Amino acid sequence: MEPVTLTSPAVEATTTRLSPGGIDVLSPFLDLLSGIGFSTDSVFAFLNNAWLVYAIFAYLFSILMLVLFIYASAGKKRLDDIEEEERERREQLYEDHFSKGPKNNRMQDMINHIESENPSDWKLSIIEADIILDEILKNAGYAGGSLGERLRSISPSQLESLDDAWQAHKIRNQIAHGGADFVLTHKLAQDTIKQYRRVFYEMGIH
Repeated sequence: MEPVTLTSPAVEATTTRLSPGGIDVLSPFLDLLSGIGFSTDSVFAFLNNAWLVYAIFAYLFSILMLVLFIYASAGKKRLDDIEEEERERREQLYEDHFSKGPKNNRMQDMINHIESENPSDWKLSIIEADIILDEILKNAGYAGGSLGERLRSISPSQLESLDDAWQAHKIRNQIAHGGADFVLTHKLAQDTIKQYRRVFYEMGIH
């Protein structure tokens, strides 16, 4: 009589799935475990429990990474808001200081800074020009809470140099938001000041 081998349906199904081309690849492994005192049921139970533990840890790790990402994003936004508030505060202090004197003094400071050999002065010259432009548009009655909003309220038919104003204002924003990472060449700074001055000239400020 031939010996009868008893296997569970789970073992038979797994053996079939892992036996490409009809070659039994699990039996030698299971026989080895049986020979050292492990039953096939205990092996599959261990693997099943191990997979369950892995899945739980994977979910917990994913949740932790999501929480850290949200926390980091919120922190970065808060830092950006603080930097923006500080920049606006410095510009307001500068505007309050120069608004007490003749307007020509501020214009002369802009010219002196752009003619300097110091790259930091070039950036200051553009910031000064942006403040001058904002004040000119504000005094001209253009609506808006900021220079960007005032520029959006103007049509090209009202201001032929509107594109110059936008391009120059974009450079100023790159200076304000890029910080030390934004590299401003002297040529770009001079070209930007020329764009501001074309707007000034059209608005009657020389």
